[in-house]
Amino acid sequence: MASLNKVIVIGNLGTDPEMRFTSSGNSVTSFRIATTRTYVTPEGERRQE
Repeated sequence: MASLNKVIVIGNLGTDPEMRFTSSGNSVTSFRIATTRTYVTPEGERRQE
């Protein structure tokens, strides 16, 4: 039975996606995502990691 997997990823693409196929013919894509975490310190200062 066919199924659908849906994922929403927000970030910056770090490298070009690489698509390959398994021995059974299924496609697999690999990629790297970079994000920046923004937070507020207990002192009220805004910082990024």
